[in-house]
Amino acid sequence: MATMDPRTEIREFLSSRRARIAPEQAGLPAYGGNHRRVKGLRREEVALLAGVSVDYYVRMERGSLAGASDGVLDALASALQLDEAERDHLFHLARQSRAPRSPRRRRPAVAVRSTLQQVLDAISDAPAWIGNGRYDVLAMNQLARALYSPVLADSRRPANTARFVYLKPEAARDFFVDYDQVAGAVAAKLRMAAGRNPHDEELIALVGELSTCSELFRQRWASQDVRLHRSGRKRMHHPIVGQLDLDVESMELPAEPGLHLNVYTAPAGTPTADNLALLASWAATQQTLATELEAHNG
Repeated sequence: MATMDPRTEIREFLSSRRARIAPEQAGLPAYGGNHRRVKGLRREEVALLAGVSVDYYVRMERGSLAGASDGVLDALASALQLDEAERDHLFHLARQSRAPRSPRRRRPAVAVRSTLQQVLDAISDAPAWIGNGRYDVLAMNQLARALYSPVLADSRRPANTARFVYLKPEAARDFFVDYDQVAGAVAAKLRMAAGRNPHDEELIALVGELSTCSELFRQRWASQDVRLHRSGRKRMHHPIVGQLDLDVESMELPAEPGLHLNVYTAPAGTPTADNLALLASWAATQQTLATELEAHNG
C-alpha cells in the first residue's frame, strides 16, 4: 500500500455504511421487497434522509466531500446512523478532502519525555504504558513490561501490539482471551488513525505489512469499521500468573498530540488484583536478577 487516497476512503466508507441499513431501520418503506438490487439503502434514499439532492449525494459518495458544510455532514451522519467514532471519521475524511494534496511524510520517531517516564515509574501497582495511534509501545513501567512480556518477545522496537495480534496470531490468541474482539478493535483504531493522518508514512507501511501478511487483517480492514481509543475491559491470560480481567483507562495526553496513556487496574480483593500483585513480585525478582547479572558481568 503506497498511499491512502481520501477519495477512495470516502467512497468505500460511505457505501459500506449505506449497505448496512435496511429501509425499515431508517423508517422508509422497503419498495421492491426481496427483489431490491442493492444491499441496504439506495443512494436516493440516503439523499432523502439527509435532505440533499440525489446528484449531490452521489458526488459525495464518489469521494468528493470538499464542499460539504458541517451541517450537511451532520445530516449525512444522521441519515447513515453513524456512531460517535464513525461521525468523527467522516469529519476527518472531509477535512482531508478539502486539504491540498501533500506528499507522504515520515512522522519523526517520538521520544517520550523523561518526565512522562517518571510518571509511569511512579505508578507502581498498575501496568501503565504510552502508545500512539499506530499501536507502537513507546514507554512502559516495570509492571507493564512484565504484563506485556509476550508482546515484547519480538526483538523489533518499538514493540507494536498490532503486529503481535495479526502476525503472531497463535501467541496472541493465548494471551488475549477475547482475541477476535481485540483483533477487530485494533483494525478499527488503525482505520481511525488513517482517516486522521492519511499521509503518515509509517502508518501506511504498517497497514501494508499487515495487509500483505494477514488474511484476517485484510478482512477486518475491508469492513471499514472505526473505533475511538476508549476505556473498557481487557481479559488476558499471562504465562506466569494466569487470568487477568483488567479495567483499562486510555487517556489522551494533551501536551503530546497522538499519544495515549494506558493504565490497567483491578478492584481490590479480586483474583485479578491478587494476580497483579503476584506479577509485580515476579517482575521485581526478574529486575533484581538482571541487576545482579549485570553487576557480575561488569
